[in-house]
Amino acid sequence: MIEYFQANLWQFWALIGVLCLILELTSGDFFIMCFSIGAFVSAVVAAFGTGFMAQLIVFAVASLLCLLFVRPLALKYFHRNDPDQPSNVDAMVGRRGVVTEDIPERGHGRVKIDGDSWKACGLGDIAIGKGTRVEVTEINSVIITVRPCE
Repeated sequence: MIEYFQANLWQFWALIGVLCLILELTSGDFFIMCFSIGAFVSAVVAAFGTGFMAQLIVFAVASLLCLLFVRPLALKYFHRNDPDQPSNVDAMVGRRGVVTEDIPERGHGRVKIDGDSWKACGLGDIAIGKGTRVEVTEINSVIITVRPCE
């Protein structure tokens, strides 16, 4: 039995690589992916019949190189950490919707944006009729300020 594992050690490395890929799906930060790549490189080396210590060294070197070079590139293209990127309610500014309930001058109406209904007032206290396409210019608490689209 031990002879089988020694002769087919590439299967062990391939299994480690697949398990690391599965674990990467839970984190998504491309850290565990580097160990997966290292395991797959070791599987290729093991298929050529090298010793276990050589495979272990190849795994460590490939994983380290991946952490140093591949991970930063992957994070740059897939996880763009733009500090100025708006999120949550702030991302609503600039979105467009349709007035579903008249917005009277100096009053409030309703605007539907992406299926959600928002309490809205007109920019500069203007009246906006039902069915008018509007753009969000500001958000104050749960009330959005809108202006008619050109």
